[in-house]
Amino acid sequence: MNSILVVGPAWIGDMVIAQPLLMQLKANHPGCALDLVAPSWAHELVARMPQVRTPIAYPAGHGELNLSAQRQLGVALRRTGYDRALVLRNNIKSALIPWFARIAQRTGYLGEFRYGLINDIRRIDPTVHHQRVREYLGLGLPRGTALPDPIPAPSLRIDPENRARLLRDLGLDAESGPIVLCPGAAHGPAKRWPESHFRQLARRLLATGRPVWIMGGPDDAPAGERIAQAAGPGAHNLCGRTALVDAVDLLSAADTVVGNDSGLTHIAAAVGPRVIGLYGPTHPDYAPPLTDNGLRLWLGLSCSPCREKTCPLGHGHCLTQLTVGRVAAAATSNEVMSAL
Repeated sequence: MNSILVVGPAWIGDMVIAQPLLMQLKANHPGCALDLVAPSWAHELVARMPQVRTPIAYPAGHGELNLSAQRQLGVALRRTGYDRALVLRNNIKSALIPWFARIAQRTGYLGEFRYGLINDIRRIDPTVHHQRVREYLGLGLPRGTALPDPIPAPSLRIDPENRARLLRDLGLDAESGPIVLCPGAAHGPAKRWPESHFRQLARRLLATGRPVWIMGGPDDAPAGERIAQAAGPGAHNLCGRTALVDAVDLLSAADTVVGNDSGLTHIAAAVGPRVIGLYGPTHPDYAPPLTDNGLRLWLGLSCSPCREKTCPLGHGHCLTQLTVGRVAAAATSNEVMSAL
């Protein structure tokens, strides 16, 4: 097999979770070329995955079909002559590009009436594909083939020169075992541990003599500033001050990362620090940060996992009742659990 097109996920965390599939494809098909269709914002992240030859811009945003642009891209890709396509998303629109590209084998899971667009239809077996990473890996193997054991862990390439530049320009000390807090979550407020809890946690961690970095996107900057101000000297609000690819390098300099079920938490798992994942409306075993160096904290209330963007009961107890003391103890301990 000379070339494979992978239509990748739409979220940062899922993009990281897809890397083990890319690693396995390269191991099973040495010398094959892997191209990945991904949102343009993700291309710098994909460039840190050595398995990918070329990232290709996905021509439609969330909720958009943009049929003409998908057809135009698919027709342009015919020249590449891909042997196979793997479609990781389960909607109709993600299956259009390989179909327009006339790729002979188009593999994906059953979903949204994709018969014809997907001609190698697989079904999710909950006894085998009980994690998202296992779902992705299953698409890259012949039917009935056992998943690899152990499952490969994501590993993003680090740029030491860029990391050194960022530490210098941002005035950060990486020698004292910094702890990174990631208070954001793109899916919705239900996935966010309360900001007031993060403020208390930052103060507790600073009291141990460890610097605290708060990281996130531009939308997280106001919350990051409030957390840093409440914590005092030694807390640095970096939200919105770095590009996504810079976050990869900065997270690799951290000792521990504490974050919600979010993209940065998954990136952290792929670059080395200990990761403490905070879960409420999502189940911690389905799409955890793929590392054996960390913990997943979840109360497992009767109302969770609801997977809703906002708490349907209005109280958010699945995260509000996850105490600062419990998270602080996890962040400063050496306890770990396997996620693979």
